[in-house]
Amino acid sequence: MLVASLHLELYSNDMSEVTAPVVPAWLQNGFHRFLRPFLKRHFHAVAVESGWRESLKFEADEPLLIYGNHPSWWDPLIAHFLNRSLFPSRQFYAPIDAEALEQYSVFGKLGFYGVQMNTASGAAAFLKQTTAILDEGQTSIWITPEGRFSDARDHDAELMPGLAHMCFKLSRGWVVPLALEYPFWDERLPVCLAMFGKPVQIADRASCSKLEWQEMVSAELRETQNKLAKLAVARRSDPFDDLLLGKAGAGIFYDSFRRVRSVFSGKKFRNKHGEQFE
Repeated sequence: MLVASLHLELYSNDMSEVTAPVVPAWLQNGFHRFLRPFLKRHFHAVAVESGWRESLKFEADEPLLIYGNHPSWWDPLIAHFLNRSLFPSRQFYAPIDAEALEQYSVFGKLGFYGVQMNTASGAAAFLKQTTAILDEGQTSIWITPEGRFSDARDHDAELMPGLAHMCFKLSRGWVVPLALEYPFWDERLPVCLAMFGKPVQIADRASCSKLEWQEMVSAELRETQNKLAKLAVARRSDPFDDLLLGKAGAGIFYDSFRRVRSVFSGKKFRNKHGEQFE
């Protein structure tokens, strides 16, 4: 997921030939039947900070933009999983580099749409397509405006301007920051931690300029990342809701040794190495 470096002054309001990409339900449902066990094989847990229950309450027809940091190759798959888990009534969409979409064309059937990097025509196409998707209602768009992979604790990347421009153009809806981390705690596999920041209602910021939007969305994302970092350092699962629990244990050789030792000691074997995400 990404937003190109956009020449936004060339944006056109002509939406007559642009519609939201069609996402076949049968294909998307099949994808999620694959995705859930795939994530379980690669993560000890996928968990979201529990504050989402109170803050993420939106009408289904309101435009929803979720933007996050971009620490890993996993981000698009995690975003798809989070959308299905937390916003099941909304269709997932996300911009992706047009060349990558050509290489992995099946993604186009799962809600990803192509963006041409660093071109004026790509800027106009991105804005038209994104607006058309949001106008459909019951949709959500997931964006990583850093435009490159960046460490979860690296806040130096300037957010590309496409997100701020979309917020400036929209008259209603919500924009929500999302922080992601993939730390290793006590288990062999990492945990995926997600935290949503404070939702901003676009109508409440109608007087904001594009520059003010840019400053605000940047500050909100970095603040959310800082909060998640503190929770990750604490290494406790209490503040999180488990969306998925995967494999536990430290690995076949170490666990085999522990299993044998439990037999001789008379203690019950526990494959979990730590106490998190029981």
